[in-house]
Amino acid sequence: MNMGPLKRLSEIRIRDPFILEPAPGSYVLFGTTDHNVWGGPATGFDCYTSDDLESWHGPIAAFRPPEGFWSGSQYWAPEVHAYAGRFYMFATFLSDHTQVRGVAILMAETPTGPFRPWSDGPVTPPGTPCLDGTFFLDDDARPWLVYSRGAEGTAGGEPPLADGEMHALRLSDDLKVATGEPQLLFHASSAPWSKPLRFPDGVEPPAELRLAKDPLFTDGPFVRRTSTGSLHMLWSSFGDEGYAMGLASSETGNILGPWAQSSEPLWARNGGHGMILNASNGNDYLVFHAPNDTPNERTTLLRIESQ
Repeated sequence: MNMGPLKRLSEIRIRDPFILEPAPGSYVLFGTTDHNVWGGPATGFDCYTSDDLESWHGPIAAFRPPEGFWSGSQYWAPEVHAYAGRFYMFATFLSDHTQVRGVAILMAETPTGPFRPWSDGPVTPPGTPCLDGTFFLDDDARPWLVYSRGAEGTAGGEPPLADGEMHALRLSDDLKVATGEPQLLFHASSAPWSKPLRFPDGVEPPAELRLAKDPLFTDGPFVRRTSTGSLHMLWSSFGDEGYAMGLASSETGNILGPWAQSSEPLWARNGGHGMILNASNGNDYLVFHAPNDTPNERTTLLRIESQ
């Protein structure tokens, strides 16, 4: 494998970063890596490897769409999780046929891929805009997908959301399909810090997004149970200072909540879509991209101090 030259995080343009530690002291960085993030044609997903979280080899081609793949645009937010002896990627794609985003699952035998399609298209509801899926195993080892309901409407007539939603969806044990109906966890408006996305006077959002006026967004969920048994979710929206990231906590310790929101954002200014890395070096890290301005996005890695 061509590992590529060594780079610092400041040299790697990436959105929606996700770091996997498949073996102690071995790290793999994934994220939205296409040069043309917002339109097509898409290339795929690249990843980078490191043994110290400072110097990174890459890019390594983690996924390239096979001939006839159902999506050719807007490859976003890949997460990779070890499960049942394999590695599964949860990522967002825009359907060429329906022009609706959905979350699909890919699989590989090794953490850097190459990943290949595993689910038959999206596992999220067909025809409903969905994005930013994250994987969660409950206390009974049942797999769940937690994802954002996209704010845009559809060409087929589904109206846009003015108030973004976060959902949970049970998956089959083999991660091939959904096995139940989506369960609403919370709305964006439930967080006091979440504010509508307002475009400047005279600036209209792209018509193809079919957005509601001044919508509230849900974005980038990541679910983690603490050593004390509490269940928390990082998620992103827009706040007073732009793209921001907050924290929600399940009042029951169950994925279905109810979820209580922090009163202030965890990160308030022009950055978000985060995850937590509990590294084998004994440190915990908050990982997210900042700024949120294309093409200046970079991975931010902040050590979490113990309380």
